[in-house]
Amino acid sequence: MKIKDRLLGLSLLVLISAVLWIGFGKTVTPVPDTTFTTITGKKIALHELRGKPVLVTFWATDCPGCMEEIPHLIDLYRNYHDRGLEIIAVAMYYDPPNHVVTFTKDNALPYDVALDLQAEHARAFGDVRLTPTTFLITPDGSIALQKIGAFDPDDMKTRIETLLKG
Repeated sequence: MKIKDRLLGLSLLVLISAVLWIGFGKTVTPVPDTTFTTITGKKIALHELRGKPVLVTFWATDCPGCMEEIPHLIDLYRNYHDRGLEIIAVAMYYDPPNHVVTFTKDNALPYDVALDLQAEHARAFGDVRLTPTTFLITPDGSIALQKIGAFDPDDMKTRIETLLKG
């Protein structure tokens, strides 16, 4: 009976430790080492943007939530780019490149737009399949936020301001 009680107590201790470790342990997700090619041919290596907050958003021209976010992305770019924020909009592999280029020009998107023709960036960021999916990257190169679906503009502004102050 004593051995059974000890095993039960040990199991309980392991379970409590695991719950505390999962609940309170801060996990840092590093940013993938990837280089985007924009629709203008510019190369952007994420590791070269260290020291700045970066917003990477996966989108498509036929995505209603993405279209809803674009005015907010433009606003974020206009308000925070001069202070260091970089925004990279990554068009999904299934979005025809001519649609992306036309849309970008017609809507005068001020931030960088990249194509992901082979879905390599989507895979690098954890196999992104849903749009919009947005990642907020800290200046030290870790992922501070991953949001599937439209982000809350006020929350995003607060997060970006915090990163710019730090």
